[in-house]
Amino acid sequence: MKPEVNYIEINRNSWNNRTETHLKSDFYDVEGFLKGKSSLNEIELNLLGEVKGKNILHLQCHFGQDTISLSRLGAEVTGIDLSDEAIKSAIELAEKAGSSAQFVCCDIYDLPNHLQEKFDIVYTSYGVIGWLPDMNKWAQVVAAFLKPGGKFVFVEFHPVLWMFDDNFEKIAYNYFNTQAIVETESGTYANKEAKITQSYVCWNHGLSEVMTSLLQNGLTIKIFEEFDYSPYACFQHTVEFEPNKYRIQHLDNKIPMVYSIVATVNG
Repeated sequence: MKPEVNYIEINRNSWNNRTETHLKSDFYDVEGFLKGKSSLNEIELNLLGEVKGKNILHLQCHFGQDTISLSRLGAEVTGIDLSDEAIKSAIELAEKAGSSAQFVCCDIYDLPNHLQEKFDIVYTSYGVIGWLPDMNKWAQVVAAFLKPGGKFVFVEFHPVLWMFDDNFEKIAYNYFNTQAIVETESGTYANKEAKITQSYVCWNHGLSEVMTSLLQNGLTIKIFEEFDYSPYACFQHTVEFEPNKYRIQHLDNKIPMVYSIVATVNG
């Protein structure tokens, strides 16, 4: 299989197939969101800092909850996603929320052909880079859309998590990006009992691959942190040990679950 030929369509269809289920799920709590609940977590809020008056590009935004949450904090925000169903839902959600957030539907690597603006902050988070084969091309896009002195805020699930099987009982995947992972799943992380099935293509990216790609594209890493919890109960066997903080029950605090990077563009 040559993933560069067909992974975009496979993954677009995959996310199109999930969107309606996600919109109805307790996981995303759209009803609570429209009443004013923010979708942003403590980790990223601390890294973003004051965003009022800032211009923010949100990469791989799904149906736009974080994008709209950032706009509620006073930022001018543009969200990008591959899924046309997700972007359609994002536009509708923004209208319902009275948000000025804007949205663009395209493959992230193709974004320079859809958008010319530069931004104070580029932001992306949680379950995003695994859908992309090439971290260098990703970092090129990040760098291209940052203003001089602008910052990149990135929060992602730790690559150690993706080594395990779904039950976290054994090592099932390579830590390093050796090949595309092509699988089919029933249900979805937001509702594991949902009567949907979709195929997808993803890649594992180790920490050095991610950080080297940023460094080689003119960014300076200012903050790198690892966390022994996830703010989401989206994995099997998770337990909430503090409010909105989850771990794999039998692994407790022994593995990293999330990491974050803040990088600035030189100039």
